[in-house]
Amino acid sequence: MYECIIIGGGIAGLQAAIQLGRYCHHVLVVDSNNGRSNLCRAYHNLLGWPDGVSGETLRALGRKQAARLNIQFVEDEIIDVEKKQDFFFLQGKSGCDYLGERILLATGVQDRIPPIHNLIPCLGTSVYVCPDCDGYEVANKKVIVLGAGKTGANMAMTLLYWTNNIIYINHDGEDLPTNLKSELRQRDIQYIREPVKEVLLNKEGQFCGVRLQSGIEFSGERGFIAFGNNKVNTELAKRLGVERLENKHIPTDPRTKQTNMENVWAAGDIGVHSEQVAIAMGEGVQAAIWIHKSILNSKRG
Repeated sequence: MYECIIIGGGIAGLQAAIQLGRYCHHVLVVDSNNGRSNLCRAYHNLLGWPDGVSGETLRALGRKQAARLNIQFVEDEIIDVEKKQDFFFLQGKSGCDYLGERILLATGVQDRIPPIHNLIPCLGTSVYVCPDCDGYEVANKKVIVLGAGKTGANMAMTLLYWTNNIIYINHDGEDLPTNLKSELRQRDIQYIREPVKEVLLNKEGQFCGVRLQSGIEFSGERGFIAFGNNKVNTELAKRLGVERLENKHIPTDPRTKQTNMENVWAAGDIGVHSEQVAIAMGEGVQAAIWIHKSILNSKRG
């Protein structure tokens, strides 16, 4: 029986594990190894990493740090969870079961990324997702936004803060309404509605444009994606009866990160979120501190 089981070994889950490990608690991290931090080749807005750091590096370092603190890890996907009296019963896709007195949900968000050739290797280095994280990286550059419908159009207009040289390619969304097309024209954003066949790479293996299904090519210095319909991984919370908002994110106590259910916490992108690595780290620590307090209180009781 674990004092706490952390579901999700991304940034929030690992930071919580490190903090709980420093309290010397008996903790298991169950990680499906399929989070969005696996995809990003470079985060550029983190303290101490002026040249950027990949999600893979952060995860590897975090896991190593947590393991030194006797945190246990298992690669599995939790497919069901049930509250049984004073503990939680978790079922893994592997067929293994896990028992914990508390759980921290850190299951994150999964971006919808169409299977466009050469796109994923560029994520975080020359193709970006978050304008708050990486708008700075496209300042005064020619940018191609790959997106869907209004989501992509809104991204293109948001990036006008950084550059006036923008092409928006509506890859797989509905055509834009006339008024929105007109707004893009007024802002000098070129609009194209056609699927992208592949991302073009320069000699360094970085984004330098796209080729459409028709064979037409467009050059660009940087890319942004905005396809919408990202998956918020809160099905386990739903099974437990944890409160979710209409957008499937989980509201938590702003001080403790505990959900509306006793002994269930949530941290990272599944919360009412900003989808920032630094915020995920902070929420992981925050949740861990209050999980620690809960463990102490149960021992005193």
